[in-house]
Amino acid sequence: MFVSEATPQNLLTSLQQLQVGENEQAVVFLGEKSSAGVEEIWQVLQNESSVPFVGAFFPAVISGTIHSETGAVVWKAPSLGAPVYIQGLNRPEISLPSLLSELSQKNPHSTMLVIVDGLSLHLATFLVQLHEAMGANVRYVGGGAGSLTLKQKPCLFGRDMPPFQDGAFVLPLSLRSNLGVRHGWEHLAGPLVANHTEKNRIYQLNWQPAFEVYRQAIEEDSGAKIERENFFDIAKGYPFGIVKEGQECIVRDPILVDEDGALVCVGEVPANAVLSILKGTTSSLLSGAEQSAKDAQREKAERPYCGLVFDCISRVLFLDENFGDELKIFSDTFSEEKLTCEGALTLGEIASYGEGLLEFFNKTVVSAKLYFP
Repeated sequence: MFVSEATPQNLLTSLQQLQVGENEQAVVFLGEKSSAGVEEIWQVLQNESSVPFVGAFFPAVISGTIHSETGAVVWKAPSLGAPVYIQGLNRPEISLPSLLSELSQKNPHSTMLVIVDGLSLHLATFLVQLHEAMGANVRYVGGGAGSLTLKQKPCLFGRDMPPFQDGAFVLPLSLRSNLGVRHGWEHLAGPLVANHTEKNRIYQLNWQPAFEVYRQAIEEDSGAKIERENFFDIAKGYPFGIVKEGQECIVRDPILVDEDGALVCVGEVPANAVLSILKGTTSSLLSGAEQSAKDAQREKAERPYCGLVFDCISRVLFLDENFGDELKIFSDTFSEEKLTCEGALTLGEIASYGEGLLEFFNKTVVSAKLYFP
C-alpha cells in the first residue's frame, strides 16, 4: 500500500486498512523527507495502534512506477515470529541472538527480511555472522536504511523498539522467494589490489595512494578533473567492483575522500581484495535492472504474494530522468503474475546469491518474488 504523504495519521489509517492478522507483521518503509520525524511517527504508531509493526526510513520508497521521498510503503508480511533486533554494528564484536539459528533450523527455505543501518561500519562482519548462524538454506533480502545526506541518525524502529542506529532487524517471513541480483556496471580499469584498507576505507591500490590511482583512471576516461570538492558528482559514475570468480562483481560505491586521502565507500572492502574500476551507461544499467527482475521471475509460483525491490539510491542519481524507465521495468515484469512491486531506494542492498552467499551490495538492484510454499 502506497501512502503519498507519510503523516502519523495517514500511517495509522493504513495500518488499520491492512487488517494485520495472527502470524503477520506490518512493515513500514518511510521516505526520509516525510512530514513527521521518525521519532514522532514511532510514538504515534506505538501509542495509538495495537498492530505489530517494524520499519525503517530510506532515501525514498518505491511503489509501482512511483518513487517518493515524502511517502511510505506499508505492507503486511506473513511471519514466523516477531522481528529480531541487533544493535552495536559500530563495534567489531557483534552478538547475535540464538533465536536466529533456531528459526533457520525450524524453517528451512524461508526468507529473512534484513534491514540494516546502511552507514554502520561493520555490516560485512554482521552479515558473515548472520550467515553462519542461519546458514544457506534460508534466503535473505533487504537493504540499507538511512539518509542520502550520509549523516547517521536513528533510522530503524519496531513496536517494542524505539528508533535506533548502528543496528539491524531481521524479520523471518513464512514465504519463499526467488531473487535477482544485478547491476549492469562494466569493467573500465584494473585489476587493482586493495593492499591497504580499513573497514570501508581504501588507502592504497597497487601499493600507491588510492586517490591518485583512482583519479588517474577517471580523468583519462572522463576528461574531467576530480578533486575532493566535486568527488561525489564524478565518482557516482565510476564505482569499484570486488572481483568474484564466476560471479558478477560486487559493487562498492566511493562517496568521498577523507583527510588522510583514503577513498571512503559504502560498505567494507576486504584487505587485498582484487578490484576493478567500473563504468556504466543508461543502457547497461537498465539492462541490469531488467535481468534482475527476470531472474526473480524465472520460476513460476502457484501462490505468489508480492514483488519486492531494493534499488540503490545512487542509481537514481546516475540515471536521473531515465530512472522512471527502471521502475517501469520492475512494474511490467512483476505485473506478468499480477504482482504489485514495492520497496525502497537504499544505502546498499542485501541478498543471498549464487550458492547461498550473503552479501552487501552497492549500486545494485535486488529483486524478489515472495510466494507461499
